[in-house]
Amino acid sequence: MLTFLAAAVPNPQRNAPPALANKIDLVLGIAAWAGTAAGVAGVLVTGAMMAISVKRGESSEHMSRLGMVLGGCVLVATAGPLVQFVFA
Repeated sequence: MLTFLAAAVPNPQRNAPPALANKIDLVLGIAAWAGTAAGVAGVLVTGAMMAISVKRGESSEHMSRLGMVLGGCVLVATAGPLVQFVFA
């Protein structure tokens, strides 16, 4: 009876099928590109807002906004290598 139960247990593959792995790599590559583009756009917009505020003579908390944008850029840049380090 025990040999019948042991034979019924499936043996899953360790790696994803190549077709699925290629599609996942494509999606993650697009997401990384979009995150990088969003970071660059965020830095440009924050810089433009800082320049406009200085020209108008207004003082505002742009450094905190710039810090958040740069923190997001660091997260996007380190996400892939960090996940690869942890799960590889």
